[in-house]
Amino acid sequence: MGPGFEAFVSVAVGVALAAACGFRVFVPLLALSAAAWSGQIRLQPGFEWMGSGAALLAFAVATALEIAAYKIPWLDNALDTLATPAALVAGMVAAASVVADLPPLVRWAVVLVGGGGAAGVVQGATVLARLKSTALTGGLGNPILALAELACAVITSSLALLAPILAIVIVTVVCIFIFVRAGRFLFGRRPAS
Repeated sequence: MGPGFEAFVSVAVGVALAAACGFRVFVPLLALSAAAWSGQIRLQPGFEWMGSGAALLAFAVATALEIAAYKIPWLDNALDTLATPAALVAGMVAAASVVADLPPLVRWAVVLVGGGGAAGVVQGATVLARLKSTALTGGLGNPILALAELACAVITSSLALLAPILAIVIVTVVCIFIFVRAGRFLFGRRPAS
């Protein structure tokens, strides 16, 4: 495999992990930290700290707290105000830590647009889903939604590290679906009643 393919795989890993940050901020960072700590993935210079035992412990605690907090109706909506910018930053950090073998301008474009964009699109969709769930169920359906988001974060993070090509295909399809749905919601015609 040539350096071009390796660069593509690193982009796939980074963007898929970033998208997973849109579901849960800390789950993909914990997965990335565990993979780096165990030697399964090589982090880019300046991001080696993510593979340390201290970072692994910090991400594990943050993940546990995030999972618990999203089980509490109404607190989950309040957390979304913090999680939205945090997901963007976490997505960019996750992408920057693994994207390799690209010229600096291209690398940072991938990190900012691909990583930040994927995290933002997914996070935006989860926020809207939670708002709809809160409106329809008074918040009682939100823990079920939180469980689904957690499952999506775990699956996407795992795929990003184990099958990055499949992960990037799925992330691309999901992002296109979200764009289409959002476009219809914002600009589309609604059927006459």
